[in-house]
Amino acid sequence: MRKSYTPYIPHSISDVMDLLGWMMLKSPKFEDDTGYFEGQSIDTEFHALNEGLKVICKNVGEENYRALIALSDRMRAHFEADPNNETEDTIKGRDCIIEMEDILKASARRKPS
Repeated sequence: MRKSYTPYIPHSISDVMDLLGWMMLKSPKFEDDTGYFEGQSIDTEFHALNEGLKVICKNVGEENYRALIALSDRMRAHFEADPNNETEDTIKGRDCIIEMEDILKASARRKPS
C-alpha cells in the first residue's frame, strides 16, 4: 500500500522559488502523471506554497508577505477558472508566478539590517 502524498513545505526563499518554478511547469492542474505522488493536486500544492510563504514571512517582510499571499490567491483563482488550459486564465496565473518570483528575488537581494 502506497503512503498518501504529503507535500514538501518550503523553508527558504530559494525553496519557494523552486516550488514556483515547478508550479509554472505543472499548471493549471498540478497533478502527478507518474503515479508516484498519488493525491498531489491543486489543493496540496497551494497548501505547500502558502505554508512556505508563512515560513519566510520574516525574511521578505510583512508588506511583501501580504502581496505574495494575494498573488497566490489570485493565481489559484485563475488556474481553477481554466483547469484544461483553454483560456487566458492559465496565462494570467503564470503571470502571478512571475510577479511572485520578482518579489522574492528583490527580497533575497536585500541585505539584513
